[in-house]
Amino acid sequence: QVQLVESGGGLVQAGGSLRLSCAASGRTFRNYAMGWFRQAPGKAREFVVGISWSGGSTTYADSVKGRFTISRDNAKNTVYLQMNSLKPEDTAVYYCAAGSTYYGDNVSKYDYWGQGTQVTVSS
Repeated sequence: QVQLVESGGGLVQAGGSLRLSCAASGRTFRNYAMGWFRQAPGKAREFVVGISWSGGSTTYADSVKGRFTISRDNAKNTVYLQMNSLKPEDTAVYYCAAGSTYYGDNVSKYDYWGQGTQVTVSS
């Protein structure tokens, strides 16, 4: 089992920045690829970004390329999502997820999920 806890969400004005963290416990964190997803009210869960177990490979949704950056610190069992130039359409609950090797956009291929953290961007 892997337990994931997100933090760092909040209310920010458009154009602002937030940094989300996802702390992992349980099985060896470095064995897992990680992803960030988001879900706005009334919408399906949407892929944001994924990162390989080593951190050497990443993949981003087109909607966040150039604005969001994922990173991980395996020594701290934590993955981060730096979000810059935030837009009102980025408003959602953000979830981190762990997959054994997969870090793409298929929700069903992730094994563990956090409870989410709310990000609200005001215009």
